[in-house]
Amino acid sequence: MPGTSPRAARSSASAPWRRSPALVGLLAAPLLALAACGGSSGTAADEPAPSSAAGEFPVTVTGDNGEVTLEERPEDIVSMSATATEMLFAIGAGDQVEAADDNSNYPAEAPTTDLSAFTPNAEAIAGYDPDLVVLSNDTNGIVDALETLDVPVLLLEAAEDLDDTYGQIELLGEATGHPEEAAEVVADVRDRIQAAVDSVPADAAGQRVFHELGPELYSADSSTFIGSIYSMFGLENIADGAADASGGYPQLSAEYVVDQAPEIIVLADTKCCGQSAETVAERPAFGSVPAVVEGRIVEADDDVVSRWGPRVADFAETVAEALQG
Repeated sequence: MPGTSPRAARSSASAPWRRSPALVGLLAAPLLALAACGGSSGTAADEPAPSSAAGEFPVTVTGDNGEVTLEERPEDIVSMSATATEMLFAIGAGDQVEAADDNSNYPAEAPTTDLSAFTPNAEAIAGYDPDLVVLSNDTNGIVDALETLDVPVLLLEAAEDLDDTYGQIELLGEATGHPEEAAEVVADVRDRIQAAVDSVPADAAGQRVFHELGPELYSADSSTFIGSIYSMFGLENIADGAADASGGYPQLSAEYVVDQAPEIIVLADTKCCGQSAETVAERPAFGSVPAVVEGRIVEADDDVVSRWGPRVADFAETVAEALQG
């Protein structure tokens, strides 16, 4: 996938592999994953305009809302996507981020505000006088509303696979004047994920995994972004056998999970719902599940596994560590 053109048609979501139904709104619309101080940039007449190694501004990039042309390097960015915020800081554009939505809790220096990505308000966003707004979904027609206010908007919907992640990082690199840094981030994430996969013993392939999005036993199958990570390790995702796929996020029964006897359980509901290896072991009949018996329950960070930014490499390394015993 070209670095400047993420797939144009995807389900709008900021966190596509988080909980479902009751939270499927958060699966399909924040899901995983739903989710600029001062004036515009501008430089003195005797100073060169900020430019990237790939060329000077203006630059045109293509997001899920079509082509976006930026006449100058954006210096007052509003990020309405927790994933985009992580990407922007990773590529060295953090100083250009003036404001971030209320879910942007990483990195610590992110300028988190009370702006809501779930109920975005165009006037509130425009109040930061942004020269670029990055969104992960078009909730309530926010893209058109911002464009009506002459605010440049870049829509980057939830990634479906790692290539989408890499493409979005590279696209943000071009849009912010950091193409080289973006390329370095992509290379680092690729290398770390490959190293994690290579570190796992060959006999780990075929082991059954249960990815828990919530104590209601919503899960994510292999068609989802997070499911694709398990596929890289050759794991068998028990959610793939669910009677109702539910768009990749089926709700499983306790009986089904126990019968499938997963050798590894990954909890993506530790922060939201207080789940842990201990609470899983206390569930009726779960005491016989191999993952419980062998102590192979991964207490993951909800945010890391519900976003598709650079920290996906952290998650891959966590899975590899669990598979190494």
